[in-house]
Amino acid sequence: MRLIHVDNIDDERIAAYTNLTELQLRNRLEPAKGLFIAESPKVIDRALAAGREPISLLVEEPWIAGMSDEFEYIDQHWGPDIPVYVASPEQLKRLTGYRLHRGALSAMKRWPLPSVEEVCRGARRIAVMENIVDHTNVGALMRSAAALDVDAVLVTPSCGDPLYRRAARVSMGTVFQVPWTRIGGDDTHFWPVQGLAQLHELGFTTVAMALDDDSISLDELVRRLDNDPASPDHIDKLALIFGTEGDGLSHRTISDADLTVKIPMSHGVDSLNVAASSAVAFYATRVKH
Repeated sequence: MRLIHVDNIDDERIAAYTNLTELQLRNRLEPAKGLFIAESPKVIDRALAAGREPISLLVEEPWIAGMSDEFEYIDQHWGPDIPVYVASPEQLKRLTGYRLHRGALSAMKRWPLPSVEEVCRGARRIAVMENIVDHTNVGALMRSAAALDVDAVLVTPSCGDPLYRRAARVSMGTVFQVPWTRIGGDDTHFWPVQGLAQLHELGFTTVAMALDDDSISLDELVRRLDNDPASPDHIDKLALIFGTEGDGLSHRTISDADLTVKIPMSHGVDSLNVAASSAVAFYATRVKH
């Protein structure tokens, strides 16, 4: 690795970390050649293990020795010329507005996202994030999907980007482990009508997670998953759809989905945060071994 000490966070060589917004990083040059920022050694490790290509690193000086394994891995897989920019903790706090947790960042190349068909090939249980814009919730859902063995995640065109720095950090790097893609790409008119039709064509029973008059309980959904495959109401391939914060799922999604499912609430609580509700649904519908 090439260690390069920087004296000023306005140094043009670290512009990817300082001057570019997440959207600018994503669209730099063209989407397939855009960048994302991985924050913390754990997230960087999981990105590297998934074959993601580093462009550079920005590391707090006290953490240089602790990053030796990452540096060695990068040297072996990407060559010795990847620059590591080194700054003081005080400089990086000025950059981020807060003290970094285990201070390391890496600018990495984005990759062309796979097709929905590719991501869903062989999948029995997938999740769909509809227009979820809070990156903490995006990351938390990805982490729950990984922990509870969801086969794939689809994000709608208006959903937050799982590769945004905070989303990837909250996911603890599992965004690089769970297969995912954007259903409909950037066509905001694709979802929900065409998107739900595509999922039906792939054999999924689409389930809108929503409090609705026609909702069945989560327990009833589990019964249909676990009953005799010959039963008329048996569900073989499941797509769980989670809506945006506050407004929840769109009316069109609820009306066009095969089923609407609710998690029963107590003590006057109307609903759970989408990060919590997705974890409950993933656990309840997991494949029993």
